[in-house]
Amino acid sequence: MPPKLSSAQKAEVLVEALPYIRKFYDRTIVIKYGGNAMTDVALQEDFAEDVVLLKLIGMNPVVVHGAGPQIGSLLQKLGKQSEFIQGMRVTDEETLDVVEMVLGGLINQEIVTLINKAGGKAVGLTGKDGNFIHARKLKVASKDDKKKKIDVGLVGEVVRIDPEIIQLLDQRDFIPVIAPLGVDEKGVAYNINADIAAGKLAITLQAEKLMLLTNTTGVLDRDGKVVTGLTSARVKEMIDDGTISGGMLPKVECALDAVRNGVRSAHIIDGRVSHALLLEVLTSSGVGTLIRGASANRPNHR
Repeated sequence: MPPKLSSAQKAEVLVEALPYIRKFYDRTIVIKYGGNAMTDVALQEDFAEDVVLLKLIGMNPVVVHGAGPQIGSLLQKLGKQSEFIQGMRVTDEETLDVVEMVLGGLINQEIVTLINKAGGKAVGLTGKDGNFIHARKLKVASKDDKKKKIDVGLVGEVVRIDPEIIQLLDQRDFIPVIAPLGVDEKGVAYNINADIAAGKLAITLQAEKLMLLTNTTGVLDRDGKVVTGLTSARVKEMIDDGTISGGMLPKVECALDAVRNGVRSAHIIDGRVSHALLLEVLTSSGVGTLIRGASANRPNHR
């Protein structure tokens, strides 16, 4: 167990948080919730407590969640093999039924219950509710031939997001918990990547922060050390020289899209760390990589 803090040390922690509480008061923070933080019971409770505390001190957290492992597990039980192309789950009608049941039902309500148990007022939504996430069919570019498009089924890309329902919930002190499903003008539902949905929502809401919880310590340099305080130009250099690659690439591209379109900062943080959200938002050190927009020009801006 970690050593207990003295009363004086606890006071110091609270004082350190004060400027961040003041700075981010009434600002929107979009959080993509996934990875180990979503499957480890202790981390689930930590996450819920963090979200509730951020709300209570005057910030407006909005949670977007995935459910990849849970969907894969149920598909396997049903005798259906999961298939991925460029990180996107190939989604036929049968798979979409499972996605909607797990993502929009079971997992969404589990997160709502966790936050409510921690003292918050959470409301579960999917992008189909009120048609607030408008989507269209996504076709993935082939790795071998960028001009060739691959059909991955009922997987969508975000066309636009209507923020009214989220803004209304925020104003009434509710915490929105969103399953990333979208719908097109014909009423066809689509499975949407949770990172992408969170990024587009952060842009629509002109959020202060986009926070992506991952199973890694953050963006690493060539020596394997976490780097932070990155500009979009520096991130592009790291992508071009191959420092950023593989599974980190889509998360970084999502973060870049956000900061280039009005979100003040994006954070790729280690969801395996207890109370990672609070450490990243309310301390000077943080627990991951910060990518800052043009308006957040200080290297240690949190």
